[in-house]
Amino acid sequence: MKNFAFTVLCFMLFNSCYQPPERNCKTFQKGTFEFETILNGELVKTTFIRNDSIEIDYFQGKTDTSSIRWINDCEYIVQKLHPNSMAEEKAIHMKILSTDKDTYTFEYALVGSAKKQKGTARKIE
Repeated sequence: MKNFAFTVLCFMLFNSCYQPPERNCKTFQKGTFEFETILNGELVKTTFIRNDSIEIDYFQGKTDTSSIRWINDCEYIVQKLHPNSMAEEKAIHMKILSTDKDTYTFEYALVGSAKKQKGTARKIE
């Protein structure tokens, strides 16, 4: 009986300390954002503007437009409107994992793929 009481006490202690990450996703559904990543050993930056249904990306002097379909407040599907290759035709599933004042952490993968990657975007407007 002592072991049971100790186990319950430990469970309650650890469970009360856990706080799920904040997810104020609606704040990040529209606006202008920046995303930095390492590409071929070099730090590169993408700027994108997103509204309800369109996202415009600016990367290395090129502009791409994609459609957006929101699944819920924190998940959406992005698909390029004018793909240049078969690879660009594939839709990407985006999921906001956590939010902070002006940043959000997200994971993304090709629709149907189990291989997910993570990133952080910063809202600049």
